[in-house]
Amino acid sequence: MRWIWIDRFEVFESGRRAVALKNVSLAADHIHDHFPGFPVMPTSLMVEGMAQTAGILVGEARGFAEKVILAKVKRAVFHRLVRPGDTIRHEAVIEQLTDQAATTTGRTTVGDDLVAEIDIVFSHIDQNVSGLEFPEENFVFNESFLSLLNTYRRNSGERIPL
Repeated sequence: MRWIWIDRFEVFESGRRAVALKNVSLAADHIHDHFPGFPVMPTSLMVEGMAQTAGILVGEARGFAEKVILAKVKRAVFHRLVRPGDTIRHEAVIEQLTDQAATTTGRTTVGDDLVAEIDIVFSHIDQNVSGLEFPEENFVFNESFLSLLNTYRRNSGERIPL
C-alpha cells in the first residue's frame, strides 16, 4: 500500500511551485492512535505531506526521469496543532534544482494560520557522487505511482504535466 499524505493539488506551476491540500479526518486511525483522547495530526505526517508535495514538484521538473528521494529535512518548525476538521495547505517552492539535488522551502497553513515551515533537500540518487549503484528501474516514480497521478489528473481537472 502506498501512503499518500496529500488529497489534491490546488496549484501546480511546473518547476517552480506547488500547493497541495490534505483534509484531516477523525475517521483516520492515526489521528486516534497518536494521542489517545486528544486527536491531532502527527507532525511527522505533515513533514511527509510536504515531502510528497515538494518531491512530486521536483520529480515533474525533470520529467519524472530521476529517482528523487528525501535526503534531509533542513528545517521543520511547528507553530500550532492541526485537529480533525482542518484542511492542511502545503505550499512548496523549488529554491535550487541541479543534476544532483534540489532544495525546496515550504509553508504549511490551516486557513490564515501558519502551522509549519518545512525546508527539504532532495537527492537525485542516480546522479550522486558517492559511486553507489541503484536499480535501473525508477522505484520512486514507478508505473503504479504515475498511473495514480494520471488518474488524479483526469478526475480532478487539474493539469499536472506528465
